[in-house]
Amino acid sequence: MFSTEAFSTEAYSTEAVSTGMTGKHCRAMAAITAWVPMGVVMEVLVAGLIVFFAIHFVPTFPAVRTRLLETLGAGPYKLVFSVLAAVGLGLIVYGYGLARPFASDLFVPPEWTRHLAFLLMLPALICLTAAYIPSRLRDRVRHPMLAAIKIWAFAHLLANGDSASALLFGGFLAYAVYDRISVGARGEPGLGERAKGRLGGDVAAVAVGVVAWIVMLLWGHAALIGVPLLAPVAIPS
Repeated sequence: MFSTEAFSTEAYSTEAVSTGMTGKHCRAMAAITAWVPMGVVMEVLVAGLIVFFAIHFVPTFPAVRTRLLETLGAGPYKLVFSVLAAVGLGLIVYGYGLARPFASDLFVPPEWTRHLAFLLMLPALICLTAAYIPSRLRDRVRHPMLAAIKIWAFAHLLANGDSASALLFGGFLAYAVYDRISVGARGEPGLGERAKGRLGGDVAAVAVGVVAWIVMLLWGHAALIGVPLLAPVAIPS
């Protein structure tokens, strides 16, 4: 799945050309990965996914969660959960950046998938916002966070054809589908059933989601991920 090419600035420069990664992020990734053996690039990402998903699987087994709460206590349980989730997420972010320049291409995404991914991220960010704002939208979706994860993962699977992206976004999509099925099987109420929302919440959720989408499209994705989504516009002299 991965080439045997040694870590180098040139390798990340190739990634920069193929994905549009900014030069600053390219140099940073080359610097922080210089000490990592080539044979473990996949393992870092896999380890992060295992840790992150393993701790998030615990709530889907009520008996296990109850036993841990009784053994550890609510405070220590939440602390351990948060620490392991943060460690897993950190490994995922680091491992994905580490592995992607050396991942093999499973398919070459057509150009239209990039534009479709842009559009799909709008409802994803609105759902993400709705997860934190009581609204009728949240009432209707019931589990907007999981909906946001599924849309986000699916959009990025469409637009990225390399093996590292398939592992990352495919893993999150599978987890979100499993968790949604598990929530239904456990009969847990949706967010909207805990606190009914109003029209004002709908307006706020959509407005914040749209603003977040515009920011990510124009600037945020390049600043946070290192890959600009839109080509810079040339200003004629």
